[in-house]
Amino acid sequence: MKDVLIITSYFPPEFGAASNRIFHLSEGLQKRHYNVLVLTPLPNYPTGKIFEAYKGKFKQTSTENNIKIHRLWIYASNSKNKFLRLIAMLSYSFSLVWFFMWHKIPKTVIIQSPPLLVAFTSILFLRLKTRKLILNVSDLWPIVGLELGALKKGISYSFLEKIERFNYKYADLVLGQSEEILTHVNSLFPNKNSFLYRNYPEFNPPEFIEKNNFNGKVKLVYAGLLGVAQGIYNLCEQLDYSKIEFHIYGAGSEQSKIQLFIEKHPELPIFYHGEVSRKTIHKELIKYEITIIPLLNRIYGSVPSKIFEYAKLGLPMIYFGGGEGEKIIKNHKLGWIANAGDYNNLNGVISTIEKSNLSIEFNKKIRQTADEEFNLNKQLDELIKHI
Repeated sequence: MKDVLIITSYFPPEFGAASNRIFHLSEGLQKRHYNVLVLTPLPNYPTGKIFEAYKGKFKQTSTENNIKIHRLWIYASNSKNKFLRLIAMLSYSFSLVWFFMWHKIPKTVIIQSPPLLVAFTSILFLRLKTRKLILNVSDLWPIVGLELGALKKGISYSFLEKIERFNYKYADLVLGQSEEILTHVNSLFPNKNSFLYRNYPEFNPPEFIEKNNFNGKVKLVYAGLLGVAQGIYNLCEQLDYSKIEFHIYGAGSEQSKIQLFIEKHPELPIFYHGEVSRKTIHKELIKYEITIIPLLNRIYGSVPSKIFEYAKLGLPMIYFGGGEGEKIIKNHKLGWIANAGDYNNLNGVISTIEKSNLSIEFNKKIRQTADEEFNLNKQLDELIKHI
């Protein structure tokens, strides 16, 4: 069996796209006869606090699903204070270096980026001619930070750009979750080996059910992070409810604002259902007719993993985020596209959707497309040819 080390800042029992992506990668490699070792911090995302079961531990080693997992110490924080966030990243980088010093490292290493600093530390200490370093890039930092307003151009931004270029330069292979990411990497290093590695999910979808809707309105659902970047509060304010009712699942920084808005507008058909597990949310989502994938601002290089997850569920989508996601929705006939940030256009698109077109046959067609085009096992079979 070939040994492979995966270095990541996110891993189950943490939730989220990054955690799921690396879990499925490690599980898929293990099933393809790789001996997989994972390095990850003690679980702390997204709360910024070490999970209760891991409190008081400096590190923990376990074997789960035949994968050996080393959970290393981190100064956990999700503070908006940039200094504290930097300390958190540095603390995990320190733990990684300490691990590298005292353990034999496999010849093949897959490194998750961002965080840039964690990837930089790993590449800096592990780059050898005899070792293959594979950089898995899920977001284009620091560009994303600039677009989200978290960073400004200056000395610190230039420093992050240098780290980014260092990471690409010394990676033997770059995995990108979008074509835009690979285009960016190849614009800096034209001869860099790269591979499009989408964030395809792996789960058994529940059976389709008939929707009972006696008020004649389309049931629109959103499930996920209720943060500023998703703009769900704005949706609550701007949606035209004459043809729809809006159902919301999730948690985040805008949760209290959304709940307060619902309380102040009891006449609007908006329903907040709280936060539920990933397994439960799949059973909940198939009760609805359409889902919406919004982004307040178009983020270069970003393709929401929800596209592939909802396609596997067979759930039609309204995509309201711009960028590469629009092309995927359009090319694979997964639903409707509304111009990013244009609420008049969004309401116009919704007004054209007829309930008669929202059938189980449509659901099955979307799910079939997902099985054929967004297949994790086919993607993994192609990936191992490169590693």
